[in-house]
Amino acid sequence: MIRDDSGKLLLVRKRGTKAFMQAGGKIEHAESPLAALQRELREEIGLTIDLASTRHLGRFSAIAANEPGRTVEADLFRVPLQGVPVAGSEIAELIWIDPSEAAQLPLAPLTRDHVLPLVQGPEGQAEGGV
Repeated sequence: MIRDDSGKLLLVRKRGTKAFMQAGGKIEHAESPLAALQRELREEIGLTIDLASTRHLGRFSAIAANEPGRTVEADLFRVPLQGVPVAGSEIAELIWIDPSEAAQLPLAPLTRDHVLPLVQGPEGQAEGGV
């Protein structure tokens, strides 16, 4: 979950897809969730993170947005935002949006069902972060 100082939420859309979601991806063999977070954010949006300041928000399950018949299990983290995200790797589009307006977009189930409620609840009220 990436938010800026004004509270806007960063969403990405991968090439060849329609749903907006959080930056991130699959854990590789023998990789920890934190290591995957660090690698994926660097690859997809060019950000580096300070692992010591990372806060785990929980593990969530949802129907996969881009893999019919599959379920995604996601560890969601928040860390202070450092740098300016730039679309890279497989990212076709990167947008900053007010969380109250995000439901107007085609959203991945994980984003719609778990991330938006977190952002709008007390846990997501802290200033910017991943």
